Amino acid sequence: MTEAMEWSVFKWLWEKQSVRQIADEANAALDQLDRKVKARWSDELRAAYKELKAESSGRGRARQNHKEPAIDPQVRLLVKKVKDADDEAYRAHLDAENTFDEAERQLNTSLAREGCQKAIDSWELHEKAIRKSEALIDASKATT
Repeated sequence: MTEAMEWSVFKWLWEKQSVRQIADEANAALDQLDRKVKARWSDELRAAYKELKAESSGRGRARQNHKEPAIDPQVRLLVKKVKDADDEAYRAHLDAENTFDEAERQLNTSLAREGCQKAIDSWELHEKAIRKSEALIDASKATT
């Protein structure tokens, strides 16, 4: 991706599909790693994350009428930090995708370069979010 930021207009026209494919593969690899890490979470961590996702999607706490166990506020706070990091990485990913789309529509190499940098930035944010998820595994093991 860093190399692609230096390409000429003609090189971009010939190689733009490979850049998008590489970006898609990198995103898929990070998503897969994220799923593997979260699969190692305790039930309480997964429940807190699910609850936060429901709240952010507008479903709120309507499901609390069910007799689900209360989530420790400290656990919820830690999981919220991971959720916030995930959301930030996702927004950065969408921004990179939109920039690539606009660059392709306009045949604009400056925007394409910007899209490459945004893609790199989004991967770094995703990696940070994954590291936060991993830290929760270690933290939950320490408390048990």
